[in-house]
Amino acid sequence: MSDLMKDHGPHPYVLDIEKATLDNENFRDTLWTGKFLQMTVMNIPAGGEIGAEVHEDHDQFLRIEAGKGHVMIGDSADKLDIDRVVEDDWAIFVPAGKWHNVVNEGDEPLKVYSIYAAPDHVAGTIHKTKEDADNDPNEQH
Repeated sequence: MSDLMKDHGPHPYVLDIEKATLDNENFRDTLWTGKFLQMTVMNIPAGGEIGAEVHEDHDQFLRIEAGKGHVMIGDSADKLDIDRVVEDDWAIFVPAGKWHNVVNEGDEPLKVYSIYAAPDHVAGTIHKTKEDADNDPNEQH
């Protein structure tokens, strides 16, 4: 594992977040976990998605660094009333308790970084694929 692609928390950490996001080849890689905040990078393949999810006790910020996607946010998994196309440089803010999904609608990988306040994943989590994430017993689905 490269020194860049490991969880550096809870120690101080400075990085080129755009480069780390663009260089990531894993579906999800947790790069920093602190007591109240966590940062992951994601690589969603063409036609792939994060999958509809909700975080009841924390907010989430996502930023698109490369690619074109579709974000949906709402009160339940079947009522995602915010429906937007997003691409490079777009930011997404998801309040605690809101269901959300991001789908890659382009032909290239969708490169995203995500900040959770408070952390959502076990420190050091790496998911090479969405299937790995879906089958991780530490993940809440």
